[in-house]
Amino acid sequence: MFRSLLRLIVPILLAMLATACTSLPEASMHPFQARTVSVDGTISRYQVFVPAAAAQATGPLPVVLFLHGSGERGHDGSKQTEAGIGPYLRAHAAGFPAIVVLPQVPENQEWAGHNNRVALAALDAAMKEFNGDPARQYLTGMSMGGYGSWNIALDAPTRFAAVVPVCGAVLAPREERPTLYVTSVAQARDPYAVIAQRLKHVPVWLFHGALDDVVPPADDRRLVAAFKAAGAREVRYTEYPQGNHNAWDATYADPTMWQWLFAQRN
Repeated sequence: MFRSLLRLIVPILLAMLATACTSLPEASMHPFQARTVSVDGTISRYQVFVPAAAAQATGPLPVVLFLHGSGERGHDGSKQTEAGIGPYLRAHAAGFPAIVVLPQVPENQEWAGHNNRVALAALDAAMKEFNGDPARQYLTGMSMGGYGSWNIALDAPTRFAAVVPVCGAVLAPREERPTLYVTSVAQARDPYAVIAQRLKHVPVWLFHGALDDVVPPADDRRLVAAFKAAGAREVRYTEYPQGNHNAWDATYADPTMWQWLFAQRN
């Protein structure tokens, strides 16, 4: 009798479980979608975070372009989801309201030149595929990606509604990393003033740790002063008094930052 009941009940339970699983939005089960883009004859891998809200969205969604740091460089196409914004997105996949595009820089390279073009091409492709809102495109990056945020914003000065560089800078932070700098202002007598003049119409919010011994906060302090001197539309600066280089976890976990970011529009 008991075995007969089991033979009846088990298939029903399995069917119910299968139905429950298939009813979940694809984005909730696989929030990161792997993609490729061809730029300058080279195929590059990138990831797109697709919010659960995309399945029910009736209009275009905001889009965030995220630039990783030095430790996430490679060709695997996924390491860039493992630090910075990626862990936050995994923990908040059900409620995060925006598409996030995560390109990747190859080993021993920087966010400059070809890699900037790859990032923007990936953003273009994701905007088209997932119905991104042209008026709500945002740019953020951490460490090397903080430098990259300035590089890409200067390359596309009217594209982004706001920029959030995290523990970035302008000049090379150490002698052993001479290739890490904002390339388009490298020859300027006052690169901080040039950045501020070119981007004073773009709302920016910079974040840094006061104790950062990898990329010291001096450049960000000078940038903030330059933006204010240029009469910038909006510049904010948060410096964590006890923070070292890992300022990104606190920044991306800050609901005030996200509320401010998504309120910006072109």
